[in-house]
Amino acid sequence: MTEPLVSPWKAQGAREAERQDKRRAVLMTAARIFCEKGVRNTSLDEIAEQLNVTKPTLYYYVRSKDEILAECVRIGLDLIEEAIAAADRAHLNALERLEAALRRYAEIMTMDFAMCVTRIGETELPPESRRALRSHKRKIDARIRALIAEGVGEGSIHARDPKIAAFIVAGALNWIAHWYDPRGPLTAAQIADRAVEALISGLAPRADM
Repeated sequence: MTEPLVSPWKAQGAREAERQDKRRAVLMTAARIFCEKGVRNTSLDEIAEQLNVTKPTLYYYVRSKDEILAECVRIGLDLIEEAIAAADRAHLNALERLEAALRRYAEIMTMDFAMCVTRIGETELPPESRRALRSHKRKIDARIRALIAEGVGEGSIHARDPKIAAFIVAGALNWIAHWYDPRGPLTAAQIADRAVEALISGLAPRADM
């Protein structure tokens, strides 16, 4: 009996999954180099070299450096938005949900994708991506502001102006991306704990109030 022929080609679903894995590798490599050297000092040739592929091979996964940058920024913002949404679904008061969201936000800011959001200026993005970035940031700000306002209403958070409080909180956490060094003495989790402890202590109701 003749053995059935096993095709050397993968099924369509497997090929697409493999392509997405390789595209993700391209984006992760690019994000790391962008954060280290800046977008203008990074070439597609360098990204290809880091991945041990040719530059033409990259074009199977991405169309341009602009697309790579836009995707890196989008992924970073998606991670932050998902962290806030996950915390907001918990059955906790507003202060506890805010604390959980900010802790994860802080950890995300030590990752290359999120670092791209803060370290790379909007001017590096093409106009359409710049508009999408601003819209995404506004959504994140609105989620944080809503949590703070809810906490003020229920008495678990003290903030005279939720809008300003949200700006200060996000600004402090975003700045982690500028000074974080993975070779430093603190882990990402330790940095997140200490940063959020400082921020939450300023928002928690005081005993004399």
